[in-house]
Amino acid sequence: MNKNRPISLTDLAKELGVSVSTVSRALKNSPQIGKEMCMKIKALAKEKNYRANPFALALLNNTVRIIGIIVPDIVTHFYSSIISGIDDTARHNGYSIIITSSYEQYELEKQCLEDLINIRVEGIIACLSQETTDYSHFADLQNRNIPVVFFDRVCLTDKFSSVIANNIESAQQATEHLFACGAKRIGFLGGANHLEIVQQRKHGYLQALRERKIPIEKDLVYCKHLSFDEGYKGTVKLLSLKDPPNAILAMNDSMTFGAMKAIKEQGLHIPEDISLIGYTDEEHSNYVEPTLTAVTHQTYQIGKESCLLLIDQINGSKIVKQKIIPAKLVIRNSTKKLC
Repeated sequence: MNKNRPISLTDLAKELGVSVSTVSRALKNSPQIGKEMCMKIKALAKEKNYRANPFALALLNNTVRIIGIIVPDIVTHFYSSIISGIDDTARHNGYSIIITSSYEQYELEKQCLEDLINIRVEGIIACLSQETTDYSHFADLQNRNIPVVFFDRVCLTDKFSSVIANNIESAQQATEHLFACGAKRIGFLGGANHLEIVQQRKHGYLQALRERKIPIEKDLVYCKHLSFDEGYKGTVKLLSLKDPPNAILAMNDSMTFGAMKAIKEQGLHIPEDISLIGYTDEEHSNYVEPTLTAVTHQTYQIGKESCLLLIDQINGSKIVKQKIIPAKLVIRNSTKKLC
């Protein structure tokens, strides 16, 4: 036996030559087990420092109440804050959570889903990986009667409830703010075009241009992958144009910080030479230099609402709901000096 592994009921049963159920009953003081055997089992449990595994017992008794979560990246503040909202709401309603990460990979996302199903979660809250274009692994959950709610990056909105930000309106507002601050040419940094969140934020950016009757230039739109590296590469490409932008809207925090690095390496100053707005959180926005004007999500609220929708479905609701949690534009030093 691995000395580092916690002692189990099976280990105690093997050493004593009795069944697992006998050990379990003895530790619960069942009258079905003789006094002498009870004392023997308890003594061995104390000697081996046995501790009951409540999760295993819950599975055994079919009383486990667990919500599974799939996120593209556990370490970012954006997802951890959403998870906090889910966790607090779940605990308040008698549930525990298990968190898994797809690391932005389609195959790993499918594996996360199967892992959560195998441990009998009552429902799943998910945010799609960037690689995901086939949603059949989620669609199949309807046949298994496993409730699912999506947040931020969503799919199959006719079948599953979801919680998102006001992506079109917030991107349009951010673009309009850049124009109001004196920007003449605005670049857009986005992710893969199959993602609904990319489509919506790009639509908001383009809508702001249309309303000002500004011609749309494909060279000013860079949509590849939601990452720091692509934010950096995209900004380098935008700044190398014959007529480069003097403002950039980046659609997530990783791309925003990649853009910041590229701008500074070019010897340019924010906002004197180029304005920058990102989609990020309060914490990161205040820690960078200059402080970042940003579209800020109500991340905790997104997590809370996602969990409440899922619990409604676990309790039998069949109504598909799409909730929009408004984001807000917070103006800081990366744009305000141009105003």
